[in-house]
Amino acid sequence: MKQASAIAYSPDMPAPKIVAAGRGREAERIIAIAREAGITVMEDPSLAALLQAGKTGDYIPEWCWDTVAKILAFVIAKENA
Repeated sequence: MKQASAIAYSPDMPAPKIVAAGRGREAERIIAIAREAGITVMEDPSLAALLQAGKTGDYIPEWCWDTVAKILAFVIAKENA
């Protein structure tokens, strides 16, 4: 079953936050909304699955920071290119 998690981050935040998470049709809806809004969508099934354990509004767990930092660096570089 497809899983999706959406995160938000700005430099004034202590860590990225989970803003959406879902499975199946809810995951497809999260991805569709992101694409419609022009938000970069990346596939990382293992990270999406790990973030399913959190709740919307939670900061991502500290043990995910390295992976999320790499993704954010990629997205920021892509948006600034």
